[in-house]
Amino acid sequence: MPNKIDRRSLMQAGASLGLAAASMAFPAIHAVAQTRKYAGKTLRILTWSDDTGLAVLRNIAQTFEAQTGCKVIADRTGGTSDMVAKLKAGGSRPQYDVIHLAGVGAVALANAGLLEKPDLNQLTNLKDVDARFRTGADGYGIGYLLWTGGLLYNTRTFKAPPTSYEEMWNPKYAKRVFLPPATWTDALDTIVAAAKLTGGSATNAEAGFTKLAELKDRVLTFGENPTQISELFRSNSLDIGAVYAPAFFAKELKDPNSGMGATYNLKEGFFADLMYTIIPKSHPGESSVINAYINHSLDPVIQGKMAEDVLNGPVNSKAILSADAQKSPYIIKPEQLGSNAVIHDKAVIAGVREAWIKRYTQTLS
Repeated sequence: MPNKIDRRSLMQAGASLGLAAASMAFPAIHAVAQTRKYAGKTLRILTWSDDTGLAVLRNIAQTFEAQTGCKVIADRTGGTSDMVAKLKAGGSRPQYDVIHLAGVGAVALANAGLLEKPDLNQLTNLKDVDARFRTGADGYGIGYLLWTGGLLYNTRTFKAPPTSYEEMWNPKYAKRVFLPPATWTDALDTIVAAAKLTGGSATNAEAGFTKLAELKDRVLTFGENPTQISELFRSNSLDIGAVYAPAFFAKELKDPNSGMGATYNLKEGFFADLMYTIIPKSHPGESSVINAYINHSLDPVIQGKMAEDVLNGPVNSKAILSADAQKSPYIIKPEQLGSNAVIHDKAVIAGVREAWIKRYTQTLS
């Protein structure tokens, strides 16, 4: 895929993992590290270079290294499209054992014949994952977190959270509205949200584009840079925007002076995008180690830590969440994934993505 297909555009970096931070975050590791089943083995992973990627390193990779003795080497990059490009460019040359990425990227790589299916028999934690989120990308991807998108609003403007995306079309917020960039998956969600306002859906989105056209001269900015979005809220220059992930603003949403609020409680629903762990067909490490790492990512403790760090929804129904995480309105819990969650058919979205990017750009430029 030539364009960025997820939410991240940050500096590329590489990292080799140590054990100190993991031991501080997970004090019980010392008790289990004595087994060190995979001492002398090496695992190479690719993840994002943003806060989500750092959370993967801290909570999944470092703890796996500490518990098993396997050396984990991480490469980090800006977005899922970069990961897709890296793997395609490498061809049959082994580069990575595991990649954490957004769903559409997993579909693209599976369709290109570049992935190996995980051994589900070795993934014992899958039994506690909702059947809808266990696998994807034709069985090549294992879901490990839910990236959830809703509506952001200015807490100075709204006394109570808005209850519909329709609020973005209120004329009094003209030039104080933001939307996601065209190449982000959130933009595809926004098209569907607009379609739902007109009685449509992901498979009947024509009226959604007509609805979006009404915002053409009212958008202040497209949220390519989450830091800029948070500053615009703080300076009281934005009132509302969607579809966008609260996960970008874990710190700001805890700060009453940020001017930023977020809600999933919307008549049209919130959007849940399963993020995947995948195995490249050409990988340098041993399959047993790779599958053990994927199973580790689904551990209830790991799931709870990831959810709290980056406001992503856990997929393990037995995820162990802290008291604060349990109370957080910004973390979608497994029991909330009912009819109000909009979960896309990845094949449908992959099929329309390029055309929708062009139409979204043309409609709003």
